[in-house]
Amino acid sequence: MNTATVTAVVVSYNRPQLLKECLDGIMAQNRPADHVIAIDNASTDDAADVAKAHPVGARVVELTRNYGGAGGFCAGMAMALQSTPQPDFLWVMDDDTIPTPTALNELLKAAQACRDANGELPTVLGSKTLWVDGREHPMSRPRPRTWTFRGERDLPGCEGAFQARSMSFVSCLVDAHAMAALRALPRTAFFLWNDDFEFTTRLLKRSLGYYVPSSEVVHKTKVFGSSDADPGMRFRFEVRNKLWMMRWCAQDFTAPEYVEFLLKTVRRWVLTFARSSDRALLRRSGAEGLREALGSRPAPNAELLAAEPEAAQAVRAVEG
Repeated sequence: MNTATVTAVVVSYNRPQLLKECLDGIMAQNRPADHVIAIDNASTDDAADVAKAHPVGARVVELTRNYGGAGGFCAGMAMALQSTPQPDFLWVMDDDTIPTPTALNELLKAAQACRDANGELPTVLGSKTLWVDGREHPMSRPRPRTWTFRGERDLPGCEGAFQARSMSFVSCLVDAHAMAALRALPRTAFFLWNDDFEFTTRLLKRSLGYYVPSSEVVHKTKVFGSSDADPGMRFRFEVRNKLWMMRWCAQDFTAPEYVEFLLKTVRRWVLTFARSSDRALLRRSGAEGLREALGSRPAPNAELLAAEPEAAQAVRAVEG
């Protein structure tokens, strides 16, 4: 993978200090990214200026409103795919992700190991996520793939690497050519939750993806916890987006996987309620998400990004 080109895509909103640390981490890689795109989601502080002044030399795109991670990654990945020449891989992360110096190199080593072992490149690779105290962050650790259609379940030469069915955007390496061939971008409508889950699940239905623990990043979230921790009012988006997936994204799954998805979603929601300190709030938020899911469907990316001409044009070019 020495000749592969990589564009890092970072999405930021109102966290200039974390954004600086993220860009510092990208610049400190022992195998540097070839290009960096920083998407600013209409920050009200100096986050965009921090990105512009940073010596990593990022292309900074300032959006006119906050589209969340979903819209930011959609815009940034579309622009990266439309750059000339098109990169081989996109390395995506939020601004609170601080990659260790070998994070990218280890992902590229795993890509080569996958090609050697399976005769094809992986479509998605994910890093191991640590919290600020060094513990592995459970929020971003994927589960091993239940049904392996092809390829090695465990990746030879990469200790601890295993096939996964979905990946988090907390340091995720995506095959740009596979994205272009599938005309695939994250769904902007999934602003606030499950955008990375839906996108990587769509990409990995019949392709290879591996969790690579030798690639480490630090995820500076405010609290340490798993993805089924108490979400409070944000449970609305968890319910809406999961139901949208059940209704409108069933093609992301094989039949057995769809059943598994339904059962795991029910288990997740039960655990969320069991651990909540305010179940009345969860019920209200969940009911709101249910009404939205049953009364609407995810709007197209280009429609939601219509106020961003450059981004919308790139999205239309990718999605056709």
